[in-house]
Amino acid sequence: MLAVIATLEVKEGKESEFEAVMKELAAKTLANESGCKMYALHKKAPRTYVMLERYVDRGALATHSASEHFKSMMPRLTPCLAGAPKIETMEEVA
Repeated sequence: MLAVIATLEVKEGKESEFEAVMKELAAKTLANESGCKMYALHKKAPRTYVMLERYVDRGALATHSASEHFKSMMPRLTPCLAGAPKIETMEEVA
């Protein structure tokens, strides 16, 4: 299994828009990607969000990144972000 932690800072006033787009992306990801076992958005601070993702392998992550639903959401997500996401990827060992 592969875990991904994406930390995203959102522009002030864009929180609701960001959450709505991410909820839509999460629903499409879980419905269409059998290799994605978790795709959940969490709020860490008023404008800081953490997306916890879990994939069966690197191929499943690549499938996610190349998916039409992921790519089609980027033009809606990017204007909400205050900067580039911080992405951490980890291999499960136990």
